[in-house]
Amino acid sequence: MTLLSPAKNKEVAIAAIQAGADAIYIGAPAFGAREKAGNSIEELAEVVQYAHTYGVQVLVTVNTLLHDDEYPQAVKMIGELYRIGVDALIIQDLHLLDFNLPPIRLHASTQCDNRTPEQVARLRDLGFKRVVLARELSIEEIRAIHEAVPDIELEAFVHGALCVSYSGRCYISEVLAGRSANRGACAQFCRMAYDLLDAEGNEVLDEHGEPIHQRHLLSLQDLDRSAYLAELIEAGVTTFKIEGRLKDAEYVTNVTAYYREKLDALTHAFPHSLTRSFTPDPEKTFHRGATDYFLHGRTRPMANWDTPKSTGEYIGEVLEVRGNTLRVRLEPGIVLHNGDGLTIGSEGCNVNGMDGSLVKVNKVLTGIRDTNIPIFRNLDTEFIKSLHSERKIPVNIVLKETSDGFELSYTPIDGRLTPLTGIVGKGLSFEPARDTEKALATIRTQLAKLGDTPYIARDVHVESKPWFIPISVLNQWRRETLKVL
Repeated sequence: MTLLSPAKNKEVAIAAIQAGADAIYIGAPAFGAREKAGNSIEELAEVVQYAHTYGVQVLVTVNTLLHDDEYPQAVKMIGELYRIGVDALIIQDLHLLDFNLPPIRLHASTQCDNRTPEQVARLRDLGFKRVVLARELSIEEIRAIHEAVPDIELEAFVHGALCVSYSGRCYISEVLAGRSANRGACAQFCRMAYDLLDAEGNEVLDEHGEPIHQRHLLSLQDLDRSAYLAELIEAGVTTFKIEGRLKDAEYVTNVTAYYREKLDALTHAFPHSLTRSFTPDPEKTFHRGATDYFLHGRTRPMANWDTPKSTGEYIGEVLEVRGNTLRVRLEPGIVLHNGDGLTIGSEGCNVNGMDGSLVKVNKVLTGIRDTNIPIFRNLDTEFIKSLHSERKIPVNIVLKETSDGFELSYTPIDGRLTPLTGIVGKGLSFEPARDTEKALATIRTQLAKLGDTPYIARDVHVESKPWFIPISVLNQWRRETLKVL
């Protein structure tokens, strides 16, 4: 099972890896479906080197539709991506297959409209190793695809923003603004406000008899399938994808950690050591409310008509408004801090101070007339400050005496990673240890001092006579062996 996290750049890639991603996807220098999330070959080479240290795969997006004169540039770029060790490409434009590409692994973007067994089988026959499924599929449709085409990997989105069009194949931005979503330049018309008119041009009324006027009718809530991971696994999904190549490191850290915990509870297969300073909570970073979309049939509401912005977590109610001072009733355990962002009705503000049940905010709220209005916190400053995750690779350490010295090895328990082995101590001679237990303890302690390397010692085994080996020599052996990093 693979947890796949987004990366806008090197900084976010590192955050995703440290939070527990098995793989990341990141934009190529050009031709990615997020025009503002490109990365140079040099930056990507650094990301690949860092990721591969942890056994993390790097998938690169080249998933726009290309113009005829762009194919030579794209093919050359793909060659450079292959050269620096990128693990796979995510592509949409199938004409790329007609060119002499290097033997790089190919994944079919969700924009290939992967929602039928016939389409998935066609892509398999074209050489794709994985398809990114359309987000509109039900669990039964996913299972049917897997049963019909079991010899291709299935990747499914589990979290993040949703496009209102099937498979993200949207043309409204191109038609209205000359900015093609299929070229990475979506103007996000789905996040704008609209009136809903009938055939005669009259405003349609909502369930309360009010005109549907300037509402965000096309703005879907964010996907959240965290409760259905076991069902997705059973249906044949092996890669769980978090959307968000424009999201910052805080968002990616929080959401990656959240799904890492969920998957580990199901599979117990993550061969790394993670330490965190926070409890993952997707409501604490950007989200527009949650929907599982079509996974179990059409569910309502799928859209948030009130706002396209982050709604945040429900924290209580406003009881009274006087200028820029609110009297509130907060949920048990909720503590506000200066700088926290609040959403009240259609208005947003920031906390400037608290005194018991009174909260001062940074502006006068003129649009609030009613009492008992829900308050949502869409920026928790203390939570954001707490976001830190550190990942270490557990290793078994063995010092073995040979005929002409010693062999020192650091073997990660993750079988995807190569053991680090060094031949050390050639030509050196040592005195037998007077205190055997103390000498062995010193060897184990020094070889396990892994400091700021990516490793953490799980077990240290010494296979030699009880020699007295100076601490300075043991440190030198450890540094020499780990130098391959």
